[in-house]
Amino acid sequence: MRPHASVMHLDLDAFYASVEQRDKPSLRGKPVVVGGISGRGVVSTASYEARTFGVRSAMSTREARALCGHAAFLYPRFPAYKKVSEQVFGILRDLSPLVEPLSLDEAFVDLAAADLPDLEVGTVTETAARIRAEVAEITGGLTASVGLASSKFIAKIASDLDKPDGLVVVAPGTELDLLRPMNVKVIPGVGPATTERLRRAGIHTVADLEQVSVEELVRLVGKSHGTNLYKLARAQDDRRVEPEREAKSVSVEGTYDTDLTDRPLMEQILTRQASEVAARLKKNGLSGRTITIKVRLYDFTTINRSATLPAPTDQASTIARLARTLLGELFTAGETAGGVRLLGVGVSGLADWIQEDLFGEDADEDTEPELPLPEPSRRPTWAAGMDVVHAEMGRGWVWGSGRGVVTVRFETAETPAGPVRSYAADDPDLQPYSEP
Repeated sequence: MRPHASVMHLDLDAFYASVEQRDKPSLRGKPVVVGGISGRGVVSTASYEARTFGVRSAMSTREARALCGHAAFLYPRFPAYKKVSEQVFGILRDLSPLVEPLSLDEAFVDLAAADLPDLEVGTVTETAARIRAEVAEITGGLTASVGLASSKFIAKIASDLDKPDGLVVVAPGTELDLLRPMNVKVIPGVGPATTERLRRAGIHTVADLEQVSVEELVRLVGKSHGTNLYKLARAQDDRRVEPEREAKSVSVEGTYDTDLTDRPLMEQILTRQASEVAARLKKNGLSGRTITIKVRLYDFTTINRSATLPAPTDQASTIARLARTLLGELFTAGETAGGVRLLGVGVSGLADWIQEDLFGEDADEDTEPELPLPEPSRRPTWAAGMDVVHAEMGRGWVWGSGRGVVTVRFETAETPAGPVRSYAADDPDLQPYSEP
């Protein structure tokens, strides 16, 4: 840990939903859910108004509708989010050359590399407050929650303590006072499975965890995870803020309208996905050693299985062969019973070199008969939330569509809540809109 609270973690509050509320005046102060809005979709972000009804990220859209059926359910508009993200990251990079992006709406900033007179608590607090004000001004009112601490681990926890629009500073020397009463789930990597293992051992809080030896933690959750838990329970985190984060994996996945149960069909889907992954690896001059399949079951249980090669590969047939083997193991264990709603393949352990002809895979490709493959769920042509422009009415957004009709609300971030009109889906006066 550092001697000063010079690590800042900034997190834009309910980012996707907040951008939608900014750009759609009629949705301000109302519940908004952004994500895949079909029956088999998943929530990406929920506004705070929707969260009061229990809606949360990673929940199925079907469950979100049951909890908050009166919310506006919108597909994501990534170009709009990326534009806002670039504005915010511009502010952060003007402050310090060491900015580590975690996602479009989240980053670490090393204030020790900023041009500040000192790193005392008062100075860094004033700096963070100024940055939050600049973010609100440049983004048209979006709020950001900020944590300041002596490490990345504590700064990230701090930014979550007073959401939304909060600023929390953890003074050096007080980290353990903050951590000890907290549930062990506050530690990165402690998911449901690890939480249950720790619970069975009588470990519920970070204070409980702090009393456990590293040997016992290794026995409970494995060497790497156990060692990491031992350190973080003592607030030991010396990770640097890294401005250049290289891609750690390349993956392709799809969610399907009907649960998949047929093994040959799923194997061919994996084969197709492996080809897409391999193409992306080759395009970027990369290869990888670890092949992973991701399987999400009908009940939203997610299973990941991996296999590691002796040397990196970018060959589609090698990736596909291992992916199919991993799937076969799941079938043998009966873990796919009930059906699969999402299937994906990824390659990690990336390198910029390959071992040629690792398995001689080019000699003979798979010869199983091809089956007609289902396509992953796609968003409709007129997706709820998308920007449109009408020859007479001007700019607006899609309220909903179906049965050859598109309903549009005509408003923008700069106008009051606007009128609603419906048009034929093939009306030539209605067109998608994108920022020039």
